[in-house]
Order: sequence, then C-alpha cells, then structure tokens
Amino acid sequence: MTSHVVLGAGPIGSTTALILAEQGEQVRLITLNGGGPDHPGIERVQAEASDPAVLTPLTADASALYQCAGPPYHLWTTEFPPLIESAIRAAEASGAVLVSVGNLYGYGLVSGPMTEDLPARPNSEKGRVRAGLWAEQLAAHQAGRIRTAEVRGSDYLGARASTPFTMMVLPALLRGRRALVPADIDAPHSWTYTGDVARTLIDVAADESSWGRPWHVPTPPPVSIRELAEMAATVAGTPKARISPMPNTLLRAVGLFNVAARQLPEMRYQFDHPFVLDSSAAQKAFGRRPTSTTDALRETISALQNNAQ
Repeated sequence: MTSHVVLGAGPIGSTTALILAEQGEQVRLITLNGGGPDHPGIERVQAEASDPAVLTPLTADASALYQCAGPPYHLWTTEFPPLIESAIRAAEASGAVLVSVGNLYGYGLVSGPMTEDLPARPNSEKGRVRAGLWAEQLAAHQAGRIRTAEVRGSDYLGARASTPFTMMVLPALLRGRRALVPADIDAPHSWTYTGDVARTLIDVAADESSWGRPWHVPTPPPVSIRELAEMAATVAGTPKARISPMPNTLLRAVGLFNVAARQLPEMRYQFDHPFVLDSSAAQKAFGRRPTSTTDALRETISALQNNAQ
C-alpha cells in the first residue's frame, strides 16, 4: 500500500519523498517526466497530475497527498488552477489529507513580520493566483469535502533552489564577478531552507490538529542580500562579495529576451522592502528549529559547484 503520494520532483517534492522513504514509508512520486530520486521506497510515476481522471486512481490508497508541483513561473495563471482542482478532487475521492506548498505572495506588501493570520491582500497577479488556490482548498475543507493545510516559506536556499539570489548573486560570486540583483540589497529578508519546508509538510500531514490553516516554515532571522552574499563568500572561500542593485531599466531590457526575468518586476516589492516571515507558530507547534542560514548556504553552494564541474 502506498501511504504517501507526492506531486512534483523539484527541491521540495524530491526532499519530501526522500525523507518519507528513509522513514520506511512507501511513496509514490508523480511527475510529468517520471523523474525524481532513486530510492527503493519511492515509486516514480510519469503522469499528468492536472488531469483528475489520471491523478485520482493514482492516489486511491493514499493517506496523505503532498502538492509540491509548480508550473513554470510565467504559466501560473493558466496551469496552477487545474492542478490544484485535480489535487482537491483526488483528495476528496481518496480521503487523503492534502498538504500543499504555498508561499507569501498572497499577503501582498505588508509592514512588519508576516504571520499566518494576516488577510490575503495580494498586490500582484501571481499573488492573486496563490491566494485563490488556497481559498479554493480552504473552502473545500470547510465544506467537509477534504482535509487540507498549506505550508508557506520565503525565498529558498538549498540544493536546486531557484531565487534571484541563487540565480543572479551566487553564480557571479563563485566566478569572482560583481553581481547585479533587482533589490534593495540592504533590506532585511527571510530565507527558508528547502529541507525545512519538506519536514514541515510531513509534520503537518501527520497532525490532524494542524489542518484547516496555513503554516509558516521554521525560518532563521532575516538577513539582507548584501549580508547573505558576504556569508556565502565566507562559506565558499571566495573573495569578498561584490554586489549592486540592478536598475529597473536594465531588468526590463533583460526581460525582452528572458521570460524568467520578465516575471520579476511585479514581484520586486518583496526585495525593495523588508520581507520578514514569522515562523514562531510552527516552531512551537512542531518543536522544530530552523536550519541555520550558514548550513543552508553550504548546501546551496555545494550543489552549484558540483553542477558546474
């Protein structure tokens, strides 16, 4: 019997599947290409998770369904809603608890640390998508159709993490070059380790009292991008980090040729203002402390260096 079904083999889905498998659980990992970690406890399945006729039979014997899949950034509006609707229908049919990976976009621009009780006031298209997905899950939970919860982190650190810092700053730093990043490089910012996201997903799925609400992943105190780059230089043993803000004009110019860069301007508010996550509720509820930023950086940098070889 497969007790756990994980959707998506990105850094969160793969880590979640591995942790569960190493605990002796049987895991079914569903992806578009059939990829993911090679482990005897993980059954890798190639399937279209956004099709409920496909997903529902694959989750029929599951007790927990972890929604870790994410469409390409520029396709969120069209591809995320059917994926979540399919997961809801599969959870409803199987009775599995549905625990989804969310983020902080739905809060919009706020003053002060973000807590789980903040209202959804998105100020971006992607924030409206994220807020809508959770609203749909929560409505199904409140109607008694499913049992669900959402786990939210800030920008990720860890192997395969994809953020402006890991894509723009770290590669330049490791090559001894100046990094340009679209941000106030001295604004405090929270950074969440991918392994802590996976562990929180598993904690929430196992605790019935935690369902029906969002949870913030245990996350260390915030540091600015400049401070994070200095920490990374120390970890990597490179010369002192050289980093500068990227002008909006340059970001727009890059966006003409790069679809990923084209998505950044609407989310720039998160990097031009303090962006601080309060994870005290989850730390208290699950008794977990966040992985240190230094350790998260060490894994991130090691993965980048290994991929460059």
